[in-house]
Amino acid sequence: MNELNDTGSPAEGSQGHDIARHQPSRRSFLRTSLAASLATLGVTGAGSAFAELTSTDGATRLAADGSPRRTVIIDCDPGQDDAIAILFALGAHDQIDLKALTTVGGNVPLNLTERNARIVRDWADKTQTLPVYAGCPKPLMRELITAANVHGRSGLDGVTLHEPRGPLEKQHAVTYLIDTLRAAAPGSVTLVGIGPLTNIATALTAAPEGAKALREIVIMGGAWYQRGNITPAAEFNIYVDPEAASIVLGAGVPVTVVPRDVSVKAPITPERIVPLRALKNRCGPIVADIMAAEVAYQKGRIGVESAPMYDPCTVAYLIDPTMFGGRRVNVAVETTGLLTLGETVVDWNGRSKRPANAMWLTDVDADRFYDTLLARISRLP
Repeated sequence: MNELNDTGSPAEGSQGHDIARHQPSRRSFLRTSLAASLATLGVTGAGSAFAELTSTDGATRLAADGSPRRTVIIDCDPGQDDAIAILFALGAHDQIDLKALTTVGGNVPLNLTERNARIVRDWADKTQTLPVYAGCPKPLMRELITAANVHGRSGLDGVTLHEPRGPLEKQHAVTYLIDTLRAAAPGSVTLVGIGPLTNIATALTAAPEGAKALREIVIMGGAWYQRGNITPAAEFNIYVDPEAASIVLGAGVPVTVVPRDVSVKAPITPERIVPLRALKNRCGPIVADIMAAEVAYQKGRIGVESAPMYDPCTVAYLIDPTMFGGRRVNVAVETTGLLTLGETVVDWNGRSKRPANAMWLTDVDADRFYDTLLARISRLP
């Protein structure tokens, strides 16, 4: 998740993996993708798994469901805030069983996002146990827009990087997602999407039967009250691949959206960095350095000593949903607008009569969030 972003060239890296066996042809795939992306704009089939909007005023505090440890896959584009989110999830190993990281072109090109994911797992001593899969290098129908000016050329500005100690998995991330969901029990897997949603959308389009395995998709993306951070109307992750976001929101599976509306309510401040820097482990000071770099960027850009806390809010939601408030609403993505491309259109008052297709988070207890982050990072090496 990012503020002002640059356009970059999509990088293929060494990820020329073949997923053609899951797609009859590019033409038929795009035809299917377009149909799915438009489904969220109509009533038929969109959000059929959800209850109708039941309230039009106020936000409800979310309740913990008492479920056991979640099986989680994080789809990401590291990215400073992605790195913190991954470490956060690894520190919550009693609640989150993180099976894999799948990477996508986003904050920086794919050859850097997969490299950064492998570096982050090294920091947590998960080199041999947490696989990393590289996925789509560019959006479904557009050229890649990156945020290298925000995250640095490496994507992880603010920290010293080493050469990854473990290899990248040979399987394409989309193939991994398809195979994993096909083999999983119904309602057993949570996908966390904290970059452009290209990998997830491609998997759900190529093998829609895999949706049965999903307990929930939790995405960091979109904006309503806070509006955009890449254009006046759009948030970065959605703007980069609006067609993919529309497919995911129209897939008929439980979706929770953690938008900018929430991220700005848990800002990173110098005071909140101090306890993390004081930790005596390796990962605490690394997280502190990343957060300090994010604050420094905002100070240089707009003169404030704080920064939105984006991707880690998705992990906090998995750990303790009671620190968040929100409501089920219909969310559609603008895929054709000249000035509003990538806008998330939230039907907060039920005016469209379209059924709810997402839980849209609106509030967060910031102090509890940072207490939880500190506690989980303190468990890491």
